Amino acid sequence: MKSLPFLLLCLAMPACAGPIIVAHRGASGEAPENTLPAFKLAWEQKADAVEGDFHLTRDGKIVCFHDSNTKKLTGRNMILRKSTFAELQTLDAGSWKDRKYAGTRIPLLEDVLATVPPKGKIYIEIKCGPEIVPALLEVVKDSGLTNEQVVIISFNETVVQAVKKERPDWTVNWLYGFDKDTGNAPDRELPRLLSVLQAIRADGLGSSAHPDLRSKHLDTLSKAGFQHHVWTVNDPSVAHRFLKMGCRSITTDFPGKLRRALEK
Repeated sequence: MKSLPFLLLCLAMPACAGPIIVAHRGASGEAPENTLPAFKLAWEQKADAVEGDFHLTRDGKIVCFHDSNTKKLTGRNMILRKSTFAELQTLDAGSWKDRKYAGTRIPLLEDVLATVPPKGKIYIEIKCGPEIVPALLEVVKDSGLTNEQVVIISFNETVVQAVKKERPDWTVNWLYGFDKDTGNAPDRELPRLLSVLQAIRADGLGSSAHPDLRSKHLDTLSKAGFQHHVWTVNDPSVAHRFLKMGCRSITTDFPGKLRRALEK
């Protein structure tokens, strides 16, 4: 049973708050990111949603991987948009994390969608351009997931526009990373961000956890009709602060640990 403070915190959030804990690239703190083992572990750890990164391959498949090339995690430099899915299947996407994950392959979007339970959600981050949209619509349609279970996110403004044009009933959020070292603090940037959100018809803003983000910023977003989501938060005290401010979801590398900490 959840503790009273955690229940009170949930009740204090907006009634339509949706998921609270989103597993960043799956339970990526404990399993190889963007792989089926990471997503399955996230569901086992009672994540409310999972988040993954997706690219379009040369043969029109949508694969789950963060970078545009495979060098960092697989040791072999293959550019996703110039490679076929069959070629990418020759790579080991798990050994870098732990030897027990040796032989883990880069999954297709449909494989990841198949892991989502009836009450779960998936945040699909598009890492390429709007050329992925036709294939994306088909794969999601064939998955059987409801509109409420699918959230599209992207740093690319044209991707947000393209998806909202085709599926205005989907939740599509624009991503923005505040950088503490360049002076793009919330007070300075929020007016511009609101303008972009309105122009591209986004449903909300997903942002990094800048320490200067305050309730007033989230209130301004909310009053303008936009949700706020935050990434990547592994510190329970930071997560608690954002939830109290009205943030709609917390993306974390450790969904199980964060949930247990918040429930205390």
